[in-house]
Amino acid sequence: MTTRSSPPGTSASPPRLNLTRPTPGALLLEFAGTWQVGEATPPATLVERELDAGPPDHMWFDTHAVVAWDSALVSFAARVSTSARTAGATVDRSGLPAGVQRLLVLVDATPAQPAAADKRPPSPLARIGLRALGPRDAVHHALIAIGELTVALGKLVLGRAKFRRSDLFVQMQSTGVRALGIVSLVCGLVGLIIAFISAVQLQAFGATLYVANLTGIAMVRELGAVMTAIIVAGRTGAAFAAELGTMRVTQEIDALTTLGLSPVEFLVVPRVLAVTLMMPLLCVYADLVGVLGGAVVGVGVIDIPPRLYFDQTVHAVSLTDLFGGIVKAMTYGLLIGAAGCFMGLRAGRSAAAVGRAATSAVVTGIVLVIVACGLYAVVFYRLGV
Repeated sequence: MTTRSSPPGTSASPPRLNLTRPTPGALLLEFAGTWQVGEATPPATLVERELDAGPPDHMWFDTHAVVAWDSALVSFAARVSTSARTAGATVDRSGLPAGVQRLLVLVDATPAQPAAADKRPPSPLARIGLRALGPRDAVHHALIAIGELTVALGKLVLGRAKFRRSDLFVQMQSTGVRALGIVSLVCGLVGLIIAFISAVQLQAFGATLYVANLTGIAMVRELGAVMTAIIVAGRTGAAFAAELGTMRVTQEIDALTTLGLSPVEFLVVPRVLAVTLMMPLLCVYADLVGVLGGAVVGVGVIDIPPRLYFDQTVHAVSLTDLFGGIVKAMTYGLLIGAAGCFMGLRAGRSAAAVGRAATSAVVTGIVLVIVACGLYAVVFYRLGV
């Protein structure tokens, strides 16, 4: 009978391992002391060298002298069991603690991860095929997103959507109130620029009074909603994509799915609803700021009387123009919110992927806004609005 011992540790009850061969065809592993992470546990190579020296027919464990254990003992037992089976020995785990035996059963039941395939760069022909399939995949994901959002909004109308009302109010505050500053700056300057350009051209005809008409109609019909939408796409759409993308990286979205909650209902609906409701209010505010920006030029530079300037604006801008801009703003808000949320939900599980999702959300949102603006122009023209 041969015995090999590991060197003693430095703790009060150091981990120890004795390898004993009661018979030439048997190997007994005797554990003692504290087998925990942080302790200087004996290396598994001691057992592997013993197996290489003379493979036994049977190997078993004795842990009656173990004071405490954790994953250190589990990983050691799993490794030496695998080595023993590879050497052709049968392994008896009955001498291990019951908890270790249960964990080792789970280890055995877990399938081995396949080795990573050698990824070679695709050939030029394959790259052409992948580029051709890209638009098809984009359309497929867009249709899925439209369907999921439609179902979630349908549940919202029926009062069955599962989300926290407090989230809706938080998103409305973030989307609306906190955007007033940048909307004021951008739309005020846009109104001022339009008035300057109009004044330069109208002075040649002695019709500088119509600066009020051009500025008011341009802001209320088109630019108020469009400029606000672009601001919201760059500010709120990117924020939605980054938030949901980060939640995907940290597996919070997976946790919601495990709890039986739909991420679209719980996360997307309050965000899309908030931006859709706040866009008309931001649009009306942008119209007002743009008209005031034009008034700075009309009154301060061209010397049009203030009362005359605003009377001219009121007569030029109709309620149809105002409500048309509000309808456009609601549509833009829906498109921006949906684009930002679904880009975040489909982001990859890395920091770089979250950044790409935020960029894609901004670009997609602005493109959708411009396309919708063009479609509205055609429809309003056909309707004679």
